[in-house]
Amino acid sequence: MLMRASVTDFVLNPIVNVATEFISSAGYPAVFLLMTLESACIPVPSEAIMLFAGFAVSKGELTLAGIVAAGVLGNLVGSLIGYGIGYFGRVDLLERHRIFHVNPEWLRKTEGYFERYGDATVFFSRMLPIVRTFVSLPAGVARMPLGRFSLLTTLGSIPWVLALGLLGQAVGDNWESWRHNLGYIDYVVAAAIVIGVAWWLVRRRRDEDGAAAA
Repeated sequence: MLMRASVTDFVLNPIVNVATEFISSAGYPAVFLLMTLESACIPVPSEAIMLFAGFAVSKGELTLAGIVAAGVLGNLVGSLIGYGIGYFGRVDLLERHRIFHVNPEWLRKTEGYFERYGDATVFFSRMLPIVRTFVSLPAGVARMPLGRFSLLTTLGSIPWVLALGLLGQAVGDNWESWRHNLGYIDYVVAAAIVIGVAWWLVRRRRDEDGAAAA
């Protein structure tokens, strides 16, 4: 067990322990609040939340319909918080801030991307670890229509929440082993994000150099 421990385990295990104790004591409100935090860019792993909630279903303490409803609603509320941060913080953080300043051309490209691919991006991102937590920020920055964002967030969250709940119910008290197994997917997604960010930085530098030369 010790050999399987990693830096992420040392960081996440205390959070997971608090989250599972909270669910044991508070039930559906705990699932809702924890999934709200996870979708509001706070590192509370949804895999642990919903797998443990499914485990509680297997013991007859909660119902599958109840945990799915609480999880999806929490996803929506937390995502709206992230969307609001991106929407209202765009000017101060990205257009005026010295450190986080983004070229206006990139903001226009972000808006254009969400106009063309925003629906698919928001929907499918809800089923991807890590990405699902932060996709609300660029959607808010791009000023994606709120109604469409809310609908796609809800529809995209249902498969993820339902699948984890069903898995937790099926594996029972082995839910924690499955949480660790699913963690390997996080590493793959994280690597893809790092590669994507590196590509974006290189592309941005080339564009800035080209503009300066012109």
